[in-house]
Amino acid sequence: MGPQARTAARDPLLTQEEIDRMFSGTAQRGSRRPAPKVELYDVRRADRMPRDQLRTIRQLHENFSRALGASLSAYLRAYVSVTLISLEQISYREFSQTLVSPTVLMLLEMAPFEGNALLEINPGLAFPILEIALGGSGKNVTIPDREITEIEANVLRGVCRILLNDLQEAWRMITEINFRLLRHETEPQMVQFLAPNEAVVAVCMEAKLAEHTGTINLAVPSLIIKMLRQKFAERASVRHRGSLEDEQRMFDLVQGASLRLDVRLDAGPLRLQEILRLAAGDVIAFDHAIDRPIRLTVNGVPKFDVQLIDRGGKRAARIR
Repeated sequence: MGPQARTAARDPLLTQEEIDRMFSGTAQRGSRRPAPKVELYDVRRADRMPRDQLRTIRQLHENFSRALGASLSAYLRAYVSVTLISLEQISYREFSQTLVSPTVLMLLEMAPFEGNALLEINPGLAFPILEIALGGSGKNVTIPDREITEIEANVLRGVCRILLNDLQEAWRMITEINFRLLRHETEPQMVQFLAPNEAVVAVCMEAKLAEHTGTINLAVPSLIIKMLRQKFAERASVRHRGSLEDEQRMFDLVQGASLRLDVRLDAGPLRLQEILRLAAGDVIAFDHAIDRPIRLTVNGVPKFDVQLIDRGGKRAARIR
């Protein structure tokens, strides 16, 4: 080892070049740390609703969709399928931008709450409904690019009454709301019952009628739903799944309940003038084959196929 090497080994001090190299390595190692994630926050957007409330509202409108499909099928005498597509909280501006123009808009009152809701029936569904309601088949309907007439609006009011009745029944699981039609419009820009940045719960349902598919959109102000927060909390507190012991106890309690059984024959159509001429001794022929089973209902619900027999001098029904 030379003199200079021995001197460097004994000298504990670092040169300026060695100090700069150390700090340079530290800076390079520190720069490898990932940058913090930054998310943009829109201060104009309303507070988000809790997930449990949105989940309950989704369940509510799923029940509404099923009930509406059955009600419209009975009213139009044609099969109607209604399915919930989406449910989300957005601004009223975003909701109105999804609506076509012209369309069928109905402004709804929500008594006893001081607020309104907006219902839209897409023209792709409204005109087939009008076609069937006015006696058509609903098939091969051309969707015109025009506003509905006053006569067509009056026909759709009958459909709206059915819709609002099912909607009111569905909301009864949370609270009593009386939905009532205030007026109808055709242009989304003409209905400004909320500020553009006001939050709404937007419900989109798809309805299939004959060969046509359209949408039914509903906007309910989030403020009204927030006012029902206590109602949602009360429903969540009582909702629970009973144990097997509770189910068995309830079953034992209802086994002694009385039920009404009905067995009826279908007499078929009969004119009013024929009924007025009926007298003692006349025979009415039932439109029912002797070997065809008869339906037995329990509290009005069909349950069994039976055959009428004579037992001990009385009429009886044998379950087939």
